[in-house]
Amino acid sequence: MKPWETVERAQVPDVGEVVLARRDEEYVLRVRGQTLMSSRQHGSEMAMAEAGCANLSADTPARVLVGGLGFGFTVRAVLDRLGPGARIVVAELMSPVVEWNRGVLAPLANAPLEDPRVTVVEGDVGKVMRRQQGAFDAILLDVDNGPKAMTHPDNDSLYDLAGVSHAFNSLRSNGTLVVWSAGPSAAYVKLLEEVGFSVQLLHPSAHGTKGPKHTLFVARRVPKAKSSSSSSSSRPPSRKR
Repeated sequence: MKPWETVERAQVPDVGEVVLARRDEEYVLRVRGQTLMSSRQHGSEMAMAEAGCANLSADTPARVLVGGLGFGFTVRAVLDRLGPGARIVVAELMSPVVEWNRGVLAPLANAPLEDPRVTVVEGDVGKVMRRQQGAFDAILLDVDNGPKAMTHPDNDSLYDLAGVSHAFNSLRSNGTLVVWSAGPSAAYVKLLEEVGFSVQLLHPSAHGTKGPKHTLFVARRVPKAKSSSSSSSSRPPSRKR
């Protein structure tokens, strides 16, 4: 078997060494020596886009937030599903990953960052959600290892109650949050439901119909029903006699 060839390496503050390696046509991204992702296993990334954009039509000016650029497969799948009026914001914490996607990795997903519908934010997707309330029709989070972060401890804040609430508030009515995870988490489902999401779990294969199964938390923002007592409570109080 051919050895891995180091293509790029960089030091990322608060993360450590990030290495892009290649063997034949496959690329892997390693953080502090641990493989974070492989270009051969992107079936679940494609499934994320399908689930997040399922209720969006190609002729509407949808706004989508993608947290975590990876090798660009999720962004490409979103672009292919939506029309010219769509706008996609991509938030990526590691600037070398953005640089490599504009360079050596661009051909993998047909250069999605060159599409004029895409805006790249080099920073924390959590901050994007906090700044933009009610802004997005779909949010796709593929950050770290999912609810159990492994590469950056600050990523934990995306998956706690406050982080889930920020995602909920950043969505428009009937918006959809899709979260990638290496495995299921009953505790995370409970948090999603606690803030008002309706949750469905999907288990797509990493590579087409093969490879390990990943978990997608598909959380839809359900509009709150109007309380039947709201009309009576809004009546002015009767005058005292």
